[in-house]
Amino acid sequence: MQTDAKVVPLNKGATQQSPTSPVGRLPVALIQVRDKVALQLKQALQVLFDNADDTLFEMADRATSNAEQNAFFEAMRDLRLKRKSIERTFLQKVFESFSSLNQYEIGAAPKLDAVSFDSLSLVQNDELEEVVALDAMVAKVVNRDGIALGHLTARFNTLVSKKIEDKSNPLGPRLLCETFLDACRSLGVEIKVKLIILKLFEKYVLTELDQVYAEANQLLVTAGVLPELRSAPARRQPERSSTAGSQAQPHTQPQVGTAASAGQVSEEGVQEVFGVLQGLLSQVRGSSVLPRRDYPADAVPVSSLDLMRLLSHLQQHLPQQHNDDYDLRVSLDQLLTRASARSGRARVVGQVDDDVINLVSMLFEFILDDRTLPDSLKALIGRMQIPMLKVALLDKSFFSRGSHPARRLLNEIASAALGWVEQDDAQRDSLYHRIEQVVQRLLNDFVDDPTIFSDLLSEFLAYTGDERRRSELLEQRTRDAEEGRAKAELARRQVEEALNQRLLGRTLPEVVVRLLQEAWSKVMLLTCLKHGVESVEWQSAQQTMDDLIWSVEPHEAPEARARLLELVPGLLKSLREGLASAAFDPFSTSEFFSQLEALHVQAFQRFRKPEPVEVLANDGLESPPLLLDLPDEEEVEQEAMPAMVAVVEEIVLVSPGETQVQEPESCLADDEEALGFVDNLRVGSWVEFQEDEEHKLRCKLAALIKPTGKYIFVNRTGMKVLEKTRMSLAVEFRRQAIRLLDDALLFDRALESVIGNLRRLKGA
Repeated sequence: MQTDAKVVPLNKGATQQSPTSPVGRLPVALIQVRDKVALQLKQALQVLFDNADDTLFEMADRATSNAEQNAFFEAMRDLRLKRKSIERTFLQKVFESFSSLNQYEIGAAPKLDAVSFDSLSLVQNDELEEVVALDAMVAKVVNRDGIALGHLTARFNTLVSKKIEDKSNPLGPRLLCETFLDACRSLGVEIKVKLIILKLFEKYVLTELDQVYAEANQLLVTAGVLPELRSAPARRQPERSSTAGSQAQPHTQPQVGTAASAGQVSEEGVQEVFGVLQGLLSQVRGSSVLPRRDYPADAVPVSSLDLMRLLSHLQQHLPQQHNDDYDLRVSLDQLLTRASARSGRARVVGQVDDDVINLVSMLFEFILDDRTLPDSLKALIGRMQIPMLKVALLDKSFFSRGSHPARRLLNEIASAALGWVEQDDAQRDSLYHRIEQVVQRLLNDFVDDPTIFSDLLSEFLAYTGDERRRSELLEQRTRDAEEGRAKAELARRQVEEALNQRLLGRTLPEVVVRLLQEAWSKVMLLTCLKHGVESVEWQSAQQTMDDLIWSVEPHEAPEARARLLELVPGLLKSLREGLASAAFDPFSTSEFFSQLEALHVQAFQRFRKPEPVEVLANDGLESPPLLLDLPDEEEVEQEAMPAMVAVVEEIVLVSPGETQVQEPESCLADDEEALGFVDNLRVGSWVEFQEDEEHKLRCKLAALIKPTGKYIFVNRTGMKVLEKTRMSLAVEFRRQAIRLLDDALLFDRALESVIGNLRRLKGA
């Protein structure tokens, strides 16, 4: 039977994985936020639906026709029937959006379909009304709660591997509105009713977001996630120049370095941000940073198209190896001088283009001075300056839109390079080779079509996504192994403590001490690992040890013999079963029990009194009873006395092939700055260790094993490379052998630095 192309077999659909299936567990702090917010949203939705009936009834009462009135009544009925389904679907999608935070979604940038105006219908007009209403709702929330949302997004970014923006934040107003609209798809209502329901969502859910954001931020602050964020991001708010300020509206000023609140940057917003940057540059022209350039009075500015051609020429003739002495401005001036000589008139760069060149130059000065980037990769990234300059000249949103493909490409390269370690043969490293390919393609193929950045970004994300999944898998295995080791070490300490409590300072038969230390300790270790120290099994293992020690000690009390007779059979049974469960060597077990049997026989003999023995004469006739000259008890005890051992040192259990090495610890004051640095380290933080004068090791804190206090570090592939204690890390920090690497977005840090420097120069 032929299958229709439009029919998807059920078994095939069931086996396909969701594109947003989580690849890793969410951090505990994020789970707490998710669960708390889900409860708040559920309560807000319940209030919405409780009030929906009254609102729709009032609308029906004011209806101007029977058809309109019936539409509202049908909507009331439909909403009542599907209320639970909408609530469940909405909350499920909120949970799914949280689950996808630890996964990169890799794919090509969406392409806009060609639109035919002839094909526009009422359905498209309805969708347009939905979009307009949604944008207005989102804008209100952003204007009111934009700062709190920005802080929440920043905190989420420190907890998850996938970089998110306000628009992709699971608690962002846009995603919540789209999720609610999607959950309401099953409602068979017309657009007028749907807009009323959207208004209700705004009134009863979106108005509560300020409280939701406040409590979510507080939860994360309590968990130690970016507690230093202030209530108002004054540092990131660009100043208005006098000219830009007079033209701009009071609520349209975006934050530099972040994406626009609704996910799109309007032309007005783009020009405003660039105008602010131009205003800052104008304040420092003529200073040592931007010396004033003297041009002839008749100088003609080159067009943007000609400037792009000159830059493309420089791009094609860029040196194969990045040279620190290479100055783009000098090379461009030389080309302009030649062009001026050919045309007979002085050619210069226009003021706007000149500002773009200066800004990009300042950005790359920061990038090439950044200590976070390895030197070998700085040389590669430095070769991207001309392509980045060209895309900035083409599209001024490069400075204002955090999601701009060129910016994202630069940020992704820098993030991937964070854990890269300098090598003798860097070209053989896959990451170095991949970045080199990206740079070379830009230099060879980028002329004036910026879509190449989107293509390269998709390819690079696909590569880093695969690398990240492999490293996360190995990193998880490393964590599991270390946690297993920590549990085993903790259990071993518990067993050592139990043994020392009973044996330290006592003198016992050597066979018993060996039996407990070499054999029974293994039984107790397995019991501790499987059942814990609060379990009945652990108490029973300890009782067996206590009974064994009591059974080989001398006792004078008359009732001790009866207790020994009653105790020994059960004791031997418990010992045999325990050693068998621990798979202890049967030959050694047999030897232990033979010696133990002799000890118990001697213990019984100590309780028996000697009786007179009658001796018969040789003729068989009874003679007067004579007593044999038996050795006294002291002599018998001395002849059969077992080897005794005095336990004077603490017992330390070491696994076969393992040596107990204690890391030398230095003591630092509790208020020592170095200890504060260590305590502020978070899992996922990248650090650099200065191993010696020439070698540095970059690694990530993968786990803090609390039972042992060990800090486990892995390289970028997820393999364990270091294990440190809190004190040893503090000592490394105090001698300046360890440095925390800044993993914030490279371009954003560079832009903030440029703006900060320009402001300082302006105020100087």
